[in-house]
Parts: sequence; structure tokens; C-alpha cells
Amino acid sequence: MTDTNSNRQIARAAGTVMFAIVFGQLTGLARSMLVTSTIGVSHELDAFFYANRVSETLFLLVAGGALGSAFIPTFTGLLAKGERDSAWRLASAIANAVTLTLSLLAVLAAFLAPQIVRYLLAPGLADDPALLALTVSLLRIQLIASVLFGLGGLVVGILNAHQVFFIPALTPAMYQLGIIFGALVLAPTMGVYGLAWGVVIGAAFYLLLQIPSLLKQRGAYQPTLGMDNPDVRQVFLLMAPRLLGVAVVQLNFWVNGWLASTMSEGSMASLSIGFSLMLMAQAAIAQSVAIAAMPTFSAQHALGKMDEMRGLLVASLRGVMLIALPASVGLIVLREPLVRLLYFYGAFDERDLQMVAWALLWYAAGLVGHSLMEVLTRAFYAQHDTKTPVLIGTVAMGLNVVFSFTFSAGFASMGWLPLGGLALANSLATALEAATLFFFMRKRFGSLEGPHLLRGFGAAALSALGMALSLLAWIRLTGGQHRAVTALGGVILGGLVYGLGVLILQVPEIKMLTRLVLARLRR
Repeated sequence: MTDTNSNRQIARAAGTVMFAIVFGQLTGLARSMLVTSTIGVSHELDAFFYANRVSETLFLLVAGGALGSAFIPTFTGLLAKGERDSAWRLASAIANAVTLTLSLLAVLAAFLAPQIVRYLLAPGLADDPALLALTVSLLRIQLIASVLFGLGGLVVGILNAHQVFFIPALTPAMYQLGIIFGALVLAPTMGVYGLAWGVVIGAAFYLLLQIPSLLKQRGAYQPTLGMDNPDVRQVFLLMAPRLLGVAVVQLNFWVNGWLASTMSEGSMASLSIGFSLMLMAQAAIAQSVAIAAMPTFSAQHALGKMDEMRGLLVASLRGVMLIALPASVGLIVLREPLVRLLYFYGAFDERDLQMVAWALLWYAAGLVGHSLMEVLTRAFYAQHDTKTPVLIGTVAMGLNVVFSFTFSAGFASMGWLPLGGLALANSLATALEAATLFFFMRKRFGSLEGPHLLRGFGAAALSALGMALSLLAWIRLTGGQHRAVTALGGVILGGLVYGLGVLILQVPEIKMLTRLVLARLRR
């Protein structure tokens, strides 16, 4: 496959994945709006997010570590070499290992739930026995979802390796629909427990949606752990350093939760909502490109086509940067109008709005770093190198913990909401991590066309500056208008100003996109 054909294939796949991811993010937004309008940014919502952290950590440690860094490159490499039977023996063994491990860990976590919440997750809740007991109960319910997510995540990797992207990319939407069902149908009678059972239902949807597509691949399942299989051992070896990296990242989230539990009511919920709003943009921008590029990266590496891989990586980084920068600026400037439009209903009041918008401000500052890191880490994993990104990530997340304590205390001393310091710590540490990953990847390839990337960044920065100035003027002009006018009008205006800017500066990607759109319209 030529370099140009690879880029076109990634663009088509990324477009398909982006559509599904945006749909998933929109359903997640609908879920968040329903939940906050029902119970507000409250202690109960804090408890729900604390409890969800445990099941998410288990999934990411076991299934996330295996899939993101070890299973997909190994499985794709076997398929690229025509070793289909070996690939499916590997998939069967990993599926069995993931299910067994997650089941045992979930049982252990359920048994130790009171100690986990009191001493590790949210010690600030110890002063409120009722809230502590609620968090423990919610935690135990949501642990069921970790096992379902583990299997579902493995199926996502299998389908992506077969160049099937649309259905796997829809699975997050199924998860959100489960929680929406919990909020609309279960919560009126069960309260916040309805949300917890919605998580379990959503995890089941996440897995079941993919089963028909998996069966179409006609793979042969084998009831074995494959401990004598060299491919399985390779996955476990590649997975080991990645586990350390995931553990350090999760440690940072646990530290943030630990600190948030000592802050004012709703701090944990505000951080979670602000982070999810930033991730909506990051998922649509970077995850779509990274998910689509990962199998091609892996195949190019397996076949020794390193020049093609370098060209694809550079194109992916430029494309992500050209979209992530204006998205970051837009979220920062429009944070309050957007939060007011999306959440200011029912139990969600002005205090809640200020807390969520404050968290979003500092998380949005890290959107570019998060987006670039998404692509860079997958390029390392495609080369069967899990050690480099893990070591860099470990140092970065260690700094994140230090920043979290330092910035939250600094914000508090200035009279600012300390939760903003936690968000800023994440953004700064992620930016440093992305820069370091780029430095080491450039050394590996000899060059990543730095001047070409800088030109793209410069054009994006100038256009984003013009966009920011126009948005500030728009907010002042529409101050007395309906909130939808300020927020939606700002989004449209910002997009037009930025698009005009990169078009005037003759950014190649925009010119190519314009030609494609015009050609499609003519047809």
C-alpha cells in the first residue's frame, strides 16, 4: 500500500469512526444533562463518580493494558502475515485471561469496598457515614460492568484489526444509552442506584452490539489460557510495562478524587463533567484518527515499511493539531455559555455552573496535548514498544500528582476554587508528556518534518487567535440574548472565522478538504 493510499484509507476510516464517536459523545452529553438536571452537582453525584472510578480502573489495568499496547499489534501482525489460526488462538486465550482476571478482582474489590472507599478513594467522605455507605453500595453494583467492559474491549480490538471501525466506535453510545435508561426509568424510583444499574446495563449493551460483527469474522474460539503459546507470552510481556503506565495514570485520578473529597460539595462531579466535555472534543478529534491509524501503523511496522509509517504519522499529527487547537480555544472562551446552554436546567443552579465552567477552563487548556499524545502513543505501541511511552507517562503522571497538590493549594490561597488546580495539573503534565513522546519518536525516525509541523501549528495558532477575539466580541454583543444565541452562535462564528483563517493562510489540508467537498457536491 502506498503512502498516499494509506493516508486516504486512514482519512476514510477516521471519518467513519469520528461520526460514531461524535454520536457516542452526544449520547454521553445527553446522559450528563439528564443526570445533573435530576440530582444536580451534589454529594450523591460525587458518590456515583467515586464508585465508578474503581470499575474503570480495573478495566483499564487488565483489558486496557492488554488491548491498547499489546494485543492489537500482535494480533494485527499475525493477520498481516497470513497466520489467521494463530491470531484466533491468541484472541481466545486473551479473552479467557481477561474474563477470569477481572472476575476475581471484582469479587475482591467488592469484599474490600468499605476499606477502599475510606482509605484510598475518598477519605473525605469518612465524616459522613451515610455518604460513605452509599458510595460503597454503588461501587459494588458497578463492579459487574468491569467484566463486561473487559470482553467488549477485546472485541473492539479484534474488529479494528479486521478494519471494522463503525460498530466498535458505536459501543460508547450504547454504554451511555444504558445510563440514560437508568436515569429515565430506574432513577425516579431507585434514586442514584438507578444510575449504577444503568452502568451495568450500558456495559452489557457495549458488548452485545459487537457480537454479530464478531461472528462474521468466522474466528474459532478455544477454551484455553494458552500459557505455552509464544504469541500469548509476547502479549503479556508487552503488557507488563503498559500496566505500570496505566497504574500511574489511575493513581493520579485517585489522588485527584482523594483531594476532591476534602473540597466543597460537588467538586468531584464538577471535575468529572468538565473532563468529559474536554474529552468529547478529544475523542472526536484524536481518537478517531488514532483508532483508524493503529492497525495500519501495526501492519506497516510488521512489513518493514517505516518510511510510509513516518509519513502517515506526520500527516496524522498535523491533522489532529489543526483541529485540536481551535477546539481548545473555543472551549476556553465559550465555557460559561456552553455550560449554561447544556446543563442549566432543573437542579443544576448557578453555583454548579461556575464550578463546572471553572474545571472546563483548565481542562480545555490541555486538549492539544491530550490529542497529540493519543496518536503518538499508538505509534509506539504499533512498533511493539510499550516501555518508552510507559516510562515517559510514569514520570509525567508523577509530576501530575505533585502539580495536583501544589496547584490546588495555590488556587485556594488565591481564593480560587481549588478544583481548578487539579484540572490544570492534568493539562500541564499531559502537555509535557506529549512533547517528550514527540522528541523520542523524532529520534527514532530521524525526522518528523519539524518545519512542516511548525507551519501547520503557526497557521492554526494565528487563525485561533482571530477566532478568540471574534468570540470575545460576540459574547459581549449577545450578553442579554437567549443563552442558545450566545453559545450556538459562538460555535458557528468561531468555526467560520477559523476556517477562513486557515483558508487564507493556504493550509494544504483545508485546500484538499475543500476540493473533496466541491467534488462531492458536483456528483
